Amino acid sequence: MERQFPKNVRQIGNVGDEPKIYVEDYVDIYLNQLQQQAEETPVGVILIGEILKLEGQDVVCISGAMGIRDVRMNGTEIVIEKETFKGLDEERKKYFPSSESVGWCLIENGHPSRQDREIKRIHHRNFARDNTVFIWKDALDQEETFYSYRNGDLVQMDGHYIYYEKNPDMQNYMIMTRKQNGVIPCEVVEDRAAKDFRSTVRARIEEKERQSSRLIYATSALLVVVVLAIGISTVNNFDKMEAVQDSLESLSQSVNQPESTTKTVSEDQAAVPAGQPIEETNTGEPESVEKAEETAETGGTVPDPSTIQEQLGNENYYVVQKGDTLDSISVKLYGDTSHVKAICKMNGLSDGNLIYIGQKLLLP
Repeated sequence: MERQFPKNVRQIGNVGDEPKIYVEDYVDIYLNQLQQQAEETPVGVILIGEILKLEGQDVVCISGAMGIRDVRMNGTEIVIEKETFKGLDEERKKYFPSSESVGWCLIENGHPSRQDREIKRIHHRNFARDNTVFIWKDALDQEETFYSYRNGDLVQMDGHYIYYEKNPDMQNYMIMTRKQNGVIPCEVVEDRAAKDFRSTVRARIEEKERQSSRLIYATSALLVVVVLAIGISTVNNFDKMEAVQDSLESLSQSVNQPESTTKTVSEDQAAVPAGQPIEETNTGEPESVEKAEETAETGGTVPDPSTIQEQLGNENYYVVQKGDTLDSISVKLYGDTSHVKAICKMNGLSDGNLIYIGQKLLLP
């Protein structure tokens, strides 16, 4: 697959010049870890990666770094033996087999006052190729300067990029050399690309949770409004039901008041055929309960319940209480619901549910 510009990058400084220098994030972390060591004695690092052209531009991708051992000071000059670089090339093949040396880095306390401090000579002797890179880092102030090698000279660059990709080679090297580099032995180098991915996923999950919380809140608020509306409607309906109940109770009291059952003699006489002797009649004399039951059982016309109620004692009828139904009355009086139909017949009820408080029901 053809190499492309890294996509996930962070710009440092002005990157208008060429070559475009891209430093992988693990390499940047590694160089920063070595700064503490360089406060007392300079630290050298070999830069690993590739030099190439992308879309017609000169590009240097630095994807690895290895510490240089045996960096010495000779007065104001830095001394790195030639054999040291040869040994590092063998080590590079072990940890970074698909990459090449693209320059080096020097971390020291203070800025180099002169280029003749062996820096240019060391670079020319070991990295005599255009676009190779030299990085100087100040261990004390944590400043850094990038140089590119062009036409036998080191030219200062104004900026570079930090990019983020999976980098198992550099990750493994940092783990293997953590003691040597002063890193805490128990430290585990986390895959930065995976970490960024997890951070993105975590941010999306948190956003979904926030949206879900807002939806739940809105739903709960709507539910509260609905419940309040239902409650208000129920209270209003309850008031109406109480008004109806009061009306029924008033009607029941008016219906159950005793009516005059005595007819005038003239009326009785008018009902008697001519020539038949008039007998003294008391229309208020009660009929037998047996006759009422016989009429109900034979399917005849059921007498007016109010008239029959007037003729019976309290033990022959039941006054409907609040909460009563015909089923509950039958269970209360007879122990089961088998007498519901008989109660309906005795009282002329076509719908067993149409009873009201205070109503007197004839009992079979």
